[in-house]
Amino acid sequence: MTRLSILLALLAAIPACAPARTNTPDSDPQAMAIADRVMVALGGKSQWDRLAGLSWTFESAVGDTLRPGRRHQWDKRTGWHRVAGRTRQGQRYVMIEKLGDSEGMAWMDGQPIAGDSLAKLMARAHSLWTNDTYWMLMPYKLRDPGVRLKYEGESLEDGRVYDRLALSFESVGETPGDRYWVWVNRDNDRIGKWEYVLEDEQPPPQVWTWEGWEQHGGLWFPTVHRQGETVIYTRAIEVTDGFPDSTFALR
Repeated sequence: MTRLSILLALLAAIPACAPARTNTPDSDPQAMAIADRVMVALGGKSQWDRLAGLSWTFESAVGDTLRPGRRHQWDKRTGWHRVAGRTRQGQRYVMIEKLGDSEGMAWMDGQPIAGDSLAKLMARAHSLWTNDTYWMLMPYKLRDPGVRLKYEGESLEDGRVYDRLALSFESVGETPGDRYWVWVNRDNDRIGKWEYVLEDEQPPPQVWTWEGWEQHGGLWFPTVHRQGETVIYTRAIEVTDGFPDSTFALR
């Protein structure tokens, strides 16, 4: 998971709750219009803005081998984020961070972590946040500040017509040379797959599907991404009007 862990790290500087429908200079009007249709198909900007909290589990598998997953809980209104799971060595971990802030706390096998070790775990928590949210929430963030959209034509695949959007980033993040292409199914304005070339890689791009769409709280989310025998899951999705105080508190 080395490449997946750093994938889209450039977006770490974009606020987690950034407003949609923000025009970025040099974006194509046609591409922005398609992005807006994607948001409507997802359930609409108003429904997304009303979302208070979201939980999901991020997992990956190669063939029949399912790797240790992690459970995310995100309070969209306050910015608190909690991620919990097991390391490959079997240690239980819990990391809680305030997005956009240095505040946070962590435990390994129930033991509180402090000092430099805590700072490292907070950086890790934010890395997991950046990676795991974008695999599920990228379609909601097409019009975030700093995202530049270009229309790159249509493609016919398996009898379906897709509009291709090229994503690049303006004054955002650590690896601005990364490039992404999002394929939007013209029949339903839903993302069918994406391609990417990271700035330290050479073409051809890597390709992953976006499938297994489920509706929760009036919004649609993907649950499966495939590339050959490798599968990424963003599943066990729950929406909530709020979390108990204990979710993001010292235990």
